[in-house]
Amino acid sequence: MRGVWIATVANIDWPSSRDSSSDFQKQELVLLLDSLSKCGINTVIFQIRPTSDALYRSDIEPWSEWLTGTQGKAPSDSLFDPLQVVVEESHKRCMEVHAWINPYRVTNTPKSKLTPDHIYYKKPYLFKQYGDKIFFDPGQEETADYLLSVLRDIVVRYDIDAFHLDDYFYPYPVGGKDFPDDDTFAKHPNGFTNKADWRRDNVNRIVQRIQQMVKQEKPWVQFGVSPFGVWRNKAKDSRGSDTKAGVTNYDDLYADVLLWAEKGWIDYIAPQLYWEIGKTVADYAVLAPWWRQNIPSSCQLYFGLYASGLEVNKPKAWKTPNELVRQMRFNKDCVNVDGLLFYSTHYLLRNPQGLLDSLKTEFYTNPALTLEMKSSSEAYSPMNLRIENDSLLKWDPVVADSGEAVAYYVVYAFADSLDCDFEDPKNILLKTVETSLDLREIQRWKESVIYNLTVTAVNRFRKESDPYEFVMYGNK
Repeated sequence: MRGVWIATVANIDWPSSRDSSSDFQKQELVLLLDSLSKCGINTVIFQIRPTSDALYRSDIEPWSEWLTGTQGKAPSDSLFDPLQVVVEESHKRCMEVHAWINPYRVTNTPKSKLTPDHIYYKKPYLFKQYGDKIFFDPGQEETADYLLSVLRDIVVRYDIDAFHLDDYFYPYPVGGKDFPDDDTFAKHPNGFTNKADWRRDNVNRIVQRIQQMVKQEKPWVQFGVSPFGVWRNKAKDSRGSDTKAGVTNYDDLYADVLLWAEKGWIDYIAPQLYWEIGKTVADYAVLAPWWRQNIPSSCQLYFGLYASGLEVNKPKAWKTPNELVRQMRFNKDCVNVDGLLFYSTHYLLRNPQGLLDSLKTEFYTNPALTLEMKSSSEAYSPMNLRIENDSLLKWDPVVADSGEAVAYYVVYAFADSLDCDFEDPKNILLKTVETSLDLREIQRWKESVIYNLTVTAVNRFRKESDPYEFVMYGNK
């Protein structure tokens, strides 16, 4: 997994302007995806519901103010659909699209900016004001029902590869005040006498329901969570990490993310490890191995890294040398992690402290295939591999339905015909959604070498087929 978050709230990453035309916003989005693909990124986490709004066509929630400047206002081009653009353009580039949802946050700006037909005005009893923001009340079953209806609508209509929730469950504590849900707890205790346990159960149940809904609709679509980087401090729980974090998932956000991984309610987890190696209260070198030791192998584990911190963080560690490169080298030496996610796109593409250069020359020098999901699906091999007109490599398209359909093809080139190592990414020539390749356009051929070429197919469950046949090609 080589992922990046594309944040739309407050126009952090896209669009750069809410006043620009749909054509400009689309061009900007395509350019963004093109740039990420060239960096070796194979997954985009695109924020489509930052504040109970939509950066996609929805009959349930209003268009986002971050797209057009006014919540509920449609794009200038009536056919423009940002999520559809991201899906189509990313899949062309053999990149996955994870639809990033914020489940409970309703406002990040003044309440007056909500559109008059927002569900907040239709069903005000579902909401709580906390600090200067409005949130859905997670303790009400109708909140979960509503959220499920929004997500079901998305997964049915769009060809996404995953749903993605970030760290915002119950809100981060504000000014020492408790979230105002005493009345909900009294009315719907669900058998609990401890409010903290009750809150965790509220979140547990919605996570479980999302997982069940997604797998029922499209079993190849993943469901992942990117929680705050500390589950619980060891001082409170012997199972916790040796940290002194002021906020934790379990005690403050009421997100028992370890339980979700153990129960199989999520396909992957990507803790946000946004601190430097050596930080006293939350040391990356402590947290990274802790997560690996506590997440079962059945749940894929990625680390969220803070690319933005290379420009905005003030501690000396973030100034020089490149802290994220230190962390990635630490991962290679000490932690068997399944991939990385970078926050966020805007900063990553600015190449802070040469981060992109390091990705291209050290970490992402070859293409990568994301990890296979556990499924009973079959991956069908491309057939009739041949070379036409001396240099055009072609194969017949694999025809399959639903999750067994081809996501992309992988072309391998082996310089030694007796050593066809499919585990070595150096042998991947490229990934493509096409069924032909002009070999003259490839720059990496060595003189006087006869290559052994083959093609595999990767289906929507990320399962790669076996190679069916090989052909020989020499650059003369």
